[in-house]
Amino acid sequence: MKHVIAGDLGGTKTRLALLRVKGEQAETLAEATYASASEPCFERILDSFVAGLDRPADAAGFGIAGPVHGGRCQATNLPWRVDSTTLSTRLGLPVALINDLVATAWGIPALAPEARLPLQAGTADPAGNLAVVAAGTGLGEAGLCRGGNAWLPIPSEGGHSSFSPVTDLDIALLQHLRRTFGHVSWERVLSGQGLVNIHGFLRIHREQAPPPTLQQAMANGDPAAAIARAAIEGHDPVCREALDIFCRLYGAEAGNYALKVMATGGVFIGGGIAPKIVTHLRDSEFLAAFRDKGRMAGLLERIPVTLIMDDRAALLGAGLYAAGLSPSARH
Repeated sequence: MKHVIAGDLGGTKTRLALLRVKGEQAETLAEATYASASEPCFERILDSFVAGLDRPADAAGFGIAGPVHGGRCQATNLPWRVDSTTLSTRLGLPVALINDLVATAWGIPALAPEARLPLQAGTADPAGNLAVVAAGTGLGEAGLCRGGNAWLPIPSEGGHSSFSPVTDLDIALLQHLRRTFGHVSWERVLSGQGLVNIHGFLRIHREQAPPPTLQQAMANGDPAAAIARAAIEGHDPVCREALDIFCRLYGAEAGNYALKVMATGGVFIGGGIAPKIVTHLRDSEFLAAFRDKGRMAGLLERIPVTLIMDDRAALLGAGLYAAGLSPSARH
């Protein structure tokens, strides 16, 4: 049993916890959430959290939204540069710094049954790889593969790979986004801002201005949440179409990544968006697009697809990963 400081460093919020880890179980002893943009660096948030702890920790692990090289990361959607060696010196503990989707993948074994919502039953291969695709502030992807009796992480920045349209409308969307961004990644359509981008395209393509109530809701709060709410409540057909396209593209890219890592053990849909639109996701073309891979359709039909309903998966995974550090480990 180990006491571990765990963190999920996201573009919108940072969550820190002190966990008691035993095997694949993690008990939360203390937890706090911070607005990521409120501080110029992660260290100030970490110092605030550690100052309130009433017991020492054995190690620390942090999942961060961005590519990790040599224990260092420049966050993708934040000005933070995080270095595990610096954090280790600061805390006096072994520190692991991993990509947030690797952390989510690592946290899958710790998820309670009620935190796993099946979207496609499939038949899991016990020795097969796992994949996680998660749309939130950005689009994250990662996997786990078997290495003997242990899981080995497969880091990925696949969310920044090039968006591939399927339908004529997708092609028009790509052309529209290219005029703004040049390179159009999957994250440009599968994220909170991605839903806003799809909606903005459709307003021009359908020549329909947004109703004043929607304009006000988008201006006064989270624009993506306002669009999703209008779609689900049936207030606006363009919002409904935007969410339909979002769900279809989500399924298409989840299927793409499942093929790339041969995720016959299962695909897990994470991130903050999917649990908020779960009914719409189930009723959409998500699964049809997931399976629509030509000669590989049969393979995709057999892969279990599960929605992660616990937004603490990355936090738990960072803690489980850190609990495996030896006292001399530095990552």
